[in-house]
Amino acid sequence: MTTVKFQLEPLTCPSCIKKIEGKLGKMEGVKEAKVLFNSSKVKAIIDEDKANEMELKTIIEKLGYPVIA
Repeated sequence: MTTVKFQLEPLTCPSCIKKIEGKLGKMEGVKEAKVLFNSSKVKAIIDEDKANEMELKTIIEKLGYPVIA
């Protein structure tokens, strides 16, 4: 298991958290996904054999939340 972290542009609503956590949580290989609203950070624990950092970043950005770091 590996922990990956992303910094997003500032989130504007708490429902953003549910949207991101819900989508990442359904991905194969994602053990846990947490979004911190105040800091606009995403932290996920993944199984690198089934998921990778780039896949998560792509999903987040397709949801409309730009990853800045």
